[in-house]
Amino acid sequence: MAIEKIVVVDDELMIRKALETQLRNKRYSVASAGNLKSARKILARDSFDLVFLDLRLPDGEGTDLLEEIMAKADGPMVVMMTGYGSVESAVSCMQMGAFDYVVKPFSFEQIEVVVDKVASFDKMRRVTKYYVEESDTRSSDIIGESEPVKQLKILVAKVAKTEATVLITGKNGTGKELVARELYRNSLLAKQPYIRVNCAAISETLMESEFFGHEKGSFTGATERREGRFELADGGTILLDEISEISSALQAKLLRVLQEKEFERVGGNKTIQVKVRVIATTNRNLLEEVEKGKFREDLYYRLNVFPIAVPPLRERGKDIMLLAKTFLQRHAMKHGLDHVSFSKNCERAITVHSWPGNVRELENAVERSVILADENKQIEPDLLG
Repeated sequence: MAIEKIVVVDDELMIRKALETQLRNKRYSVASAGNLKSARKILARDSFDLVFLDLRLPDGEGTDLLEEIMAKADGPMVVMMTGYGSVESAVSCMQMGAFDYVVKPFSFEQIEVVVDKVASFDKMRRVTKYYVEESDTRSSDIIGESEPVKQLKILVAKVAKTEATVLITGKNGTGKELVARELYRNSLLAKQPYIRVNCAAISETLMESEFFGHEKGSFTGATERREGRFELADGGTILLDEISEISSALQAKLLRVLQEKEFERVGGNKTIQVKVRVIATTNRNLLEEVEKGKFREDLYYRLNVFPIAVPPLRERGKDIMLLAKTFLQRHAMKHGLDHVSFSKNCERAITVHSWPGNVRELENAVERSVILADENKQIEPDLLG
């Protein structure tokens, strides 16, 4: 549940108590204040997800507090409360950043609807920070006509429509992340969140917080409660890129999520349940890592439900030139060159090179050649680098 902590700010005691009782019955954590001074103290000592804020308060206007909340990057969502005669002012508050408003007297059913709307919007707002979306200069399809790629496409098509956990293996630059995106885009969860975690790029000390989130004050620098990637991916798909890089302690916690579909935030004691499809990638042989004692055997088998091996570029034969020409067209357009092509010598050089960096190395070489090329002239081998 994205909304957990709510503040009610209203000078009418009956309204505060009624909202507190009803919201607590729905298992929300609720604090309340009768004026701006008390509200500021509450908001300063803890992080909240939602504030119900009265427009008129004894010591000032609700808009004053609204402005302060909106100035914070990760502040709570705000719903204004107003009487019939102040609807225009409430609409102005929405222009200032308030999510919505409710008109007094209101029913609790109206409040429930608003909270649900806030929860849906807030989750999408948080997910957007981590949502994996390719730029227009990247292909959205697996390119290739070689036999290894045909077999790869068959496997992707078969497993995409399931919710099975997938382990994608392959050398650096082979396109493991592209395969993961194709699985997501062709899955039944394609309209749900797709969250990527680069396990190799996050320090060990922060990894648990990235995975599972943290509570305010749980460690130095934790000034706000923060949802982790698994919570953001709830209902959708999470990509654990380079899974072999996580610590043994985190491996145990990840195993629990895969088995029990639950976890606690760092510094928290509330158990959070999630339903997430897991796709993992690695450039290592995980069985060898298991034998060395570096990777848990039980976690390996939990991840390896449906293995997909992405072939290195050297095994893809005719795909090499197909990819090279695709990249040439893409980067020529990107860099504003209309008439550029490979010379025959350049095509031969591309075909015979072993490409140890795989597809990534090939694309980088082609883009470099396009940048260095003169328009209306063919690209020669020396421009590839």
